[in-house]
Amino acid sequence: MLRRFLPPAPSRVAVEQLRMLLANATFSFTLGGVANVLVAAVFALSAPVEPLAIWALACWLPVPVLHRLARGFAVAPAPTEVVDRYTRRVVAACTATGALRGILPWIAFDHASPLAIALLICFMAAIQAGSMAFMAPVLAAFAGYTLAFLVLLAAKLATMHNPVYWAIAAGAVLFGVAVIASARRLSVAFRSMVELRFENVELVERLRQESALAQAARIEAENANQAKSKFLAAASHDLRQPIHAQGLFLEVLSRGELSSQQRDVLANARAACVASGDMLNTLLDFSRLEAGVVAVNVRPFRLQPLLNRIENELAPLADRKDIVYRLRETEAVIDSDAALVELILRNLVSNAIRYTERGGVLIGCRRRGDALRIEVWDTGIGIAPEHHTEVFREFHQLGNPERDRRKGLGLGLAIAERLAHALGSTLSLQSQPRRGSVFAITLPLASACTDAAASVPLEDANSGMAQLRVLVVDDDEAVRNGMLQLMRSWGADCEASESIEQALANAARAAPQLVICDYRLRDQRTGTEAIAALRRLHPALPAILITGDTAPERLREAQASGLPLLHKPVAPADLWSKIAEVVADRQPVQMD
Repeated sequence: MLRRFLPPAPSRVAVEQLRMLLANATFSFTLGGVANVLVAAVFALSAPVEPLAIWALACWLPVPVLHRLARGFAVAPAPTEVVDRYTRRVVAACTATGALRGILPWIAFDHASPLAIALLICFMAAIQAGSMAFMAPVLAAFAGYTLAFLVLLAAKLATMHNPVYWAIAAGAVLFGVAVIASARRLSVAFRSMVELRFENVELVERLRQESALAQAARIEAENANQAKSKFLAAASHDLRQPIHAQGLFLEVLSRGELSSQQRDVLANARAACVASGDMLNTLLDFSRLEAGVVAVNVRPFRLQPLLNRIENELAPLADRKDIVYRLRETEAVIDSDAALVELILRNLVSNAIRYTERGGVLIGCRRRGDALRIEVWDTGIGIAPEHHTEVFREFHQLGNPERDRRKGLGLGLAIAERLAHALGSTLSLQSQPRRGSVFAITLPLASACTDAAASVPLEDANSGMAQLRVLVVDDDEAVRNGMLQLMRSWGADCEASESIEQALANAARAAPQLVICDYRLRDQRTGTEAIAALRRLHPALPAILITGDTAPERLREAQASGLPLLHKPVAPADLWSKIAEVVADRQPVQMD
């Protein structure tokens, strides 16, 4: 019957309820035993001593029982499995304690004065109320304790042929109902507290597990990203070598006597080589961003010449697709990094052309206070709102399920966005599916322009180098042969070496005026080591470092060397310009 006071608690909650009661039971019942002795001593003045003494001693019996139960439950290996059994024993012990106290009125009331009876009832009521604080967690124990005492008390009062005692008996019953109701509320509150604590523990554990899973996922993602970067770097390096050599051989071939048909074939081969190089250079741009070697050089520059260069390069692509390429001219002067801005806009414009089949592409500018908003409009396939964030992810492409290589690698927008952040700006996007897109970047305006002089014009097919002595160091045979033939076709006196030792031997035999060295050589050696060794033999030797390695750490190392750096595949025109720049103060390069 006592189980009806509360619905069954989960095992672990019942364990905590029982622990709370047993933690205080021994001490509380010991104090109750002392109080019983004092009450017996008071009633011994008028009631028989022997029954009172026996009663006082009997009231101590629950103390060792509850102490033993507390110790046994504390060391139980599986408390949830034995909690019901221990709870029944505790309830029985508490009910027996209440019954023992309820026996006192049957011993003492017949010989006591009404005042003594009233004082005893008040005292016993106080003990009952005080017991509620530590017994309420196990409501059945408190109910058994209270009911056993009050039933015996009310029964005794009912036998005392006095209406006053009958009224007191009725009050005792009401008091019992009230304290049990209060105890029930305390028990519910305690159970809620325990359940909340368990929920908090579970939540903390779940958060810990989720945090551990998130940490593991982050580490896995970082490892995957590193593996991806290493794979891309290795694949890029291995692909750059033959494409670089191919470009050199095609340049040498173009200087020979060719028929019209052969020149058409050569032009197609060059176009394929350039397309491959463009893809690899896109990977290089991405790797340079990951490596953190993109330096920002902010200075005022006129925007229109930059837009004109992009138009000269990309408008023919639009013409071949029979779409309109329009550029609105501007007199604006921008305070930013011209090279990075050009790379951003080239990516945006080429992307617009790539995904536009009808209509056209428009590049325009709008002044916004002290800034200029540069916009690239297209009438292409458009981008759904849910994909506006995804298009800036690396290797993510929309509208290219067949992975058409003519549509790039899916890195253009990712590179443009990262470069925009490097410039302290952001890329904005407005787009509607099947209606087109608008990409825009906002850059600060400058009040004046200090544009540098025009760059040196590139070489033509008949230019030479007036017997410039060049030493090439590269461990790839095809690249060495290609460089040898190209340098000699330019009129240079060129030798090639595959190792540092062979380069030193060649340099000792004939002092070079320029060294062109690959960055990654055999036996884990680098071009910076080779150049340093050659400069110990010939101080202040002009040098150019060429690398096909795009691993972020390798890029940082090459950048830190401070040497002029070119990335494979190197266009012959870029190589010519760099040679002219490096040896200008040492050995005049004659351009016939």
